[in-house]
Amino acid sequence: MATSSPPILPISNQQSVATSAQSQPPVATPAVRAFINHLTDSVRNGFAQRRPWSELVDRTAFSRPESVSDAALRIRKNYSYFRVNYLSLVALTLAFSLLTNPFSLLLLLSLLAAWVFLYLFRPSDPPLVLFGRTFSERETLGVLVVLSVVVVFLTSVGSVLISALMVGVAIVCVHGAFRVPDDLFLDEQEPAAVGFLSFLGATPSNAAPVVAARV
Repeated sequence: MATSSPPILPISNQQSVATSAQSQPPVATPAVRAFINHLTDSVRNGFAQRRPWSELVDRTAFSRPESVSDAALRIRKNYSYFRVNYLSLVALTLAFSLLTNPFSLLLLLSLLAAWVFLYLFRPSDPPLVLFGRTFSERETLGVLVVLSVVVVFLTSVGSVLISALMVGVAIVCVHGAFRVPDDLFLDEQEPAAVGFLSFLGATPSNAAPVVAARV
C-alpha cells in the first residue's frame, strides 16, 4: 500500500518580504518626476514659441491708441502674439526684484527647500522625525502650508512679489496698448495655450498621481 506524502506547507520568508518592501522606490517619486519632466518640457516649448525681440521693440509699430477700447483690443491681440515674451518680461522683473532684496530671496529659497526636501522628494516611509517628534504626512503638509502663509503674507516676501508683479503687468499693458498689432499674424495651427503656463492646462489624469501619491 503506497503511503501518501504529507502536504507541503508554503513557507514565507519574512526577511525577504521586508527587504523587498524596503527596496521598492517611494510611490511619490515617479509621479513627481513625471510632473517635473512635463513642466520642463512646457518651459522648453514655451521658449521655442517666443517671438523675435526685434518685433517687440520695433519703434515704427508704436502709436497712441485712439480710445480705451482700442487700447484694450491692442493688449488682447499683442498678448496673444507676444505671450511668451511678456511672461519672460514678468519673470525678469520678479528675478530683478528678488535679487535686489536678498533677505526676501533667502526666505523664499528656504521655503522652497523645505517643500522639496521635507515633502516632495522625501520618501513617505519612514516618517519625518524632527526634534524627537514624529510627523505624519498630513502634519508635515499642514506645517509647510502654515509656514508658506507666514513667509508670504507676514514678511517682506509678499510685498516684493506683489510689487514686482504689478510692475511687470504695467510694462506689459503699456507695451500692448501702444504696439500696433496690424502686422501681427498668429499661426492657424498654433494651440490656444502655449508658453510657460501651459502645464496648468494639463488633463487631470496627468496631475492626479502627484496629488494622490502624497495623500
